[in-house]
Amino acid sequence: MFQGAKWIAANSNIKEIQPAPLFRKTFILEKAVKSASLYVCGLGLGCYYLNGKSVTEDVMLTPISKYDTRVYYNVFNVKELLKEGENVLGCILGNGWYFVTYHRWDYYIPQWRSHPKLLLRLEVAYQDGTVYEVVSDSSWKTAESAILYNEDKRGEIFDARLYDERWNLAGFDDSSWKNAFICRGPGGLLYEMNFPPIRITKTFKAKRISEHVYDIGQNISGWVRIAVRGKRGTEITLRYAELLHKDGTIAPEQLNTIVGSATHCDKYILSGDGMESWAPRFVYHGFRYVEVIGAPEEISITGEAVHTDLEEIGEFSCGDEMLNKIHRAARWSTLSNMHGIPTDCPQREQNGWTGDTLMSADQMFLNFEVTSFFKKFLLDIRDTQRPNGQICCIAPTSGWGYNWGSGPAWDSILIQLPYLIYHYTGDKSAIEEMWSSMALYMEFMDSMAEEDYSVCFGLGDWCAPSGADICPTVITDTAYYYADNRVMARCAAILKKDGSRYEKRAEEIRKRFREKYIANDFYLGNNTTAIACAIYNGLYEEQEKQSAAKRLSDILEENGFHINCGILGIKYLYTALSDYGYARTAYKITVNPSQPSYAWWILNGMTTLCETWEMKNSCNHHMFSEVDMWFYKYLAGIQIVEGAKAVCIQPCFLEEVKWVRAKHRGVSVYWDENVLNITSDLPVILKIRDQVAYLEEGSYSVDRRDCI
Repeated sequence: MFQGAKWIAANSNIKEIQPAPLFRKTFILEKAVKSASLYVCGLGLGCYYLNGKSVTEDVMLTPISKYDTRVYYNVFNVKELLKEGENVLGCILGNGWYFVTYHRWDYYIPQWRSHPKLLLRLEVAYQDGTVYEVVSDSSWKTAESAILYNEDKRGEIFDARLYDERWNLAGFDDSSWKNAFICRGPGGLLYEMNFPPIRITKTFKAKRISEHVYDIGQNISGWVRIAVRGKRGTEITLRYAELLHKDGTIAPEQLNTIVGSATHCDKYILSGDGMESWAPRFVYHGFRYVEVIGAPEEISITGEAVHTDLEEIGEFSCGDEMLNKIHRAARWSTLSNMHGIPTDCPQREQNGWTGDTLMSADQMFLNFEVTSFFKKFLLDIRDTQRPNGQICCIAPTSGWGYNWGSGPAWDSILIQLPYLIYHYTGDKSAIEEMWSSMALYMEFMDSMAEEDYSVCFGLGDWCAPSGADICPTVITDTAYYYADNRVMARCAAILKKDGSRYEKRAEEIRKRFREKYIANDFYLGNNTTAIACAIYNGLYEEQEKQSAAKRLSDILEENGFHINCGILGIKYLYTALSDYGYARTAYKITVNPSQPSYAWWILNGMTTLCETWEMKNSCNHHMFSEVDMWFYKYLAGIQIVEGAKAVCIQPCFLEEVKWVRAKHRGVSVYWDENVLNITSDLPVILKIRDQVAYLEEGSYSVDRRDCI
């Protein structure tokens, strides 16, 4: 694919941020072209052109990875962009995660950190059967671009006075440009990108709400595009924020704790040549509001949502508008955090926290086609694995995150995500590919367990409300140890392997857990996370679960139907309540208008889910999005049977909701007070109260009054 191509760069300075380099190569095509493929990898990020036209609508290429282990490249069909005679290949490179200067998470010191570089090969097949090729080498010309500065989380500076739109066209005089130099690559093996790219997916016309502040109406990840006319040299500063102060000014201090006061600030310097349009190329922001300083009167602002372009395979709406708003907030929180990896937030960190994704995985499977995306993330996680089996709490990693954050609740994604792919799609290839890493990690878990099979390291019930009774981490960690062994046994059966060691270990863990935490304290105290955890993971006996669920509901009622747990508790809570007849309790904690609750976020202007119940730090997190799973699996009743072999339809009919309409792939459900309508391309197990019916794929209408 890259035969004869060399890694090339514009300079070797890896101490400070340099202007984004331009690269160009002129070549002659003498015959009619049959086909043409462009193989290209630009680090950290690249934009690629043929004869002045972009080769793709994709943005933010190349996707992040652990560059000294794995590097992704793209292949583009570029025949239609070529012409007989003189042609020009052009490229602009940005820093991305490959080159940063801030010290958080140690991204300033990884072994792969270096200046931007390019690897490229163009293969042109002539109609007469001969082949012509262009490769990256020292014959390419390079110069500094008008992008003076670009750095992840900080921003981008563009001086339009320095921009020459002819730079990637034939006939441009590049005699003053220097030759590129051959450099070392990042060290990782090359893999073709086989998961959805990042694209601009939606635009929002901004509304001016004060002299300098604009509101796009939705918290997103992306950037703003400006259209402006003004005096040459005028400097426009764009400052992004998720929140406003009471006086209507932006509140960027919410984000500045990460890399300093320059966080998420773009600058554009006008050329003065008529109407100018610009948006950054190599950074993205998490924002709803933008402050525009220094702009002339003639300016318009458009927000552009930028994220991995996932296919939407789920739909949900219902008769309760608050639930609809929460659903939309969960979807936007998910999409805003899809950037080659599932990030924890699009502004403060942009890290691939493993536990955050595990907490959200079910709703992601129900809403979006995430199989290939998650397979890529699993490889990112595997690339962090140490010889002893330990993995990092963020993936990819610079080397930070092994001794803070990682632990059973976060690490379990390595075990459970391959199984979830199989569960929702029937695709077992992730289990097959990850099996050896999964088994190695379980050996690491065994090494961390006490004699009584308890484990306690890493994070526990993260981001519980202020003043909440936080569940002891040993309870949730040990439960994950148990659950992971059960999943390993199930995965072994799927692969037709011997999983008896995992079955035996699960039985031992469960026995000791019950002796220690359940036998003498049936309800695990009054802690909602602990009780819900034991119900969810099957640590109670069947005859105990109903009483435990009632106690769980009673505690929430005593607490005024306020949520009193963190992300682990939310993962368990909705299922534990609804499986045992307390869906109404789940509904009440969701729509409670007072803090802490999902509805309180919405009533306070949120269009995405927050990192904390107090609306501190990030206001665009997906880790509390398990409530959206509840909309599909319980309100609509769409529960996919393992391996996508069938679907169980078992709605929780709530008088407060009135009607529900939902869809997941080829399964759709609608119900109101009179009827339940089902269409399914899978066999259906229909459960209404104590009645069960087994149906073939097709469409069905059930009069609910006949089921009372």
